[in-house]
Amino acid sequence: MKFGLSLKEHSASIAISLRLLDLTFIVASGLFSHWLRFNDFALPTSYRNVLVLGGLICAICLSSFGAYRAWRGASFSSEVRCVVSATLTAFILLLMSAFFTQTSDSFSRLWVFYWLLSSTASVLIYRFMLRRFLAVLRSKGLNIRRVIIIGDDELGQSVASKLILSPGFGLEVQGFITNKPCKYKKALVKDLPVLGSVQDLDKVVNDLKTDQVWIALPLSDVKLMEEVQSSLATSPVTVRMVPDIFGFQLLNHSLSEVAGLPVINLSTSHMLEGKNRFLKEVEDKLLSIIILTMISPLLIFLAAGVKLSSPGPVFYRQERVSWNGRTFKMLKFRSMTVDSEKSGIHWGGAANMSVTKFGAFIRKTSLDELPQFFNVLKGDMSIVGPRPERTLFVEQFKNEIPRYMQKHTVKAGITGWAQVNGWRGDTDLKKRVEYDLYYIENWSLWFDFKIIVLTFFNGFIHKNSG
Repeated sequence: MKFGLSLKEHSASIAISLRLLDLTFIVASGLFSHWLRFNDFALPTSYRNVLVLGGLICAICLSSFGAYRAWRGASFSSEVRCVVSATLTAFILLLMSAFFTQTSDSFSRLWVFYWLLSSTASVLIYRFMLRRFLAVLRSKGLNIRRVIIIGDDELGQSVASKLILSPGFGLEVQGFITNKPCKYKKALVKDLPVLGSVQDLDKVVNDLKTDQVWIALPLSDVKLMEEVQSSLATSPVTVRMVPDIFGFQLLNHSLSEVAGLPVINLSTSHMLEGKNRFLKEVEDKLLSIIILTMISPLLIFLAAGVKLSSPGPVFYRQERVSWNGRTFKMLKFRSMTVDSEKSGIHWGGAANMSVTKFGAFIRKTSLDELPQFFNVLKGDMSIVGPRPERTLFVEQFKNEIPRYMQKHTVKAGITGWAQVNGWRGDTDLKKRVEYDLYYIENWSLWFDFKIIVLTFFNGFIHKNSG
């Protein structure tokens, strides 16, 4: 066990080493990308300055995104999302600085693109190899943490089972502590002893040299939790709690602090927390400005087409519901005749509306949605998010479809995970909500980028457009 103890004692040095390794791979990737682009490792002074600046920004972003937290027990996909989001943000900031200092023309865009890809790939590859190396060590009994579980009922046994079936995490379950022997008939874990009662906990922890105590008790058993805390008051052991909340339908549940009190959020979105909210805003504003600048000739052409194809205004303004139930006027190029809604509106009635010939074209290609980038600039919408519905339909569906209102915990979007998977227009609303909630639960800048790319391939022209 000396190797495991050594790693624990030098955890600070390991964290510094990881930072240095990341920085080394990022700088080396910049040199490799220059060779790939110019067939030369010798960087001009201006490129060297950008390489140093980019390396520092990447290091700061990786730290800010939590890339140096303890990844024991976390999936590699979560680490991938963290690293990709950090490097993508760093390069966006680097490009923004070049734009504002008017130096972007001094550098090869292809070099920057190669640098982004190679630095992200190299950091992920070495981190994956490090994970595999540590997993092998842990499976051989090295670099492990010894765990005692409080509670041996269904929840406690489920926790123990998952830890035992994941030896690569290096968490060795020593047994259970309980005041009441388990009455759960179908035991999930065999050959794990009951080590004693809560009164014996301090002695058991010291005798077995336990590293972590996991509390797996019903939320109603507050008194027993207090006894556990009191028993461990003089022990340096790490205490974790696995709350019995798995029966709830949760949306990005997390632990936070309010007025000094620990609070478990049963329904929230980490998209709206701290730096994530800032990054989402930067992404929306920056991309909207770039996209509107690029498509401005197309917007003029489409506006002229709408005006010439039928009498009436160019834009169609429709009240929709977005973040926290707030209403806003969503912009579209008008595709229908001005009197198409005189008989009222109802769900699934879009196909029966009177549409102009030019309107049918822009609806089929989703070009009528382009003015919504102005909604994004105004702050009413996001580029990626759940599609907004009319106020009338929201009032109807919130009582008919489970968890429907949870999609309004974030801003509505021009495109979304449901849309790129074909669930758009008058398709199954329950399926759309399911995809929207998956997006909210798994949001990252990388996920947004993926959806934007997929929109170009299968999001614009689709049989359900309209």
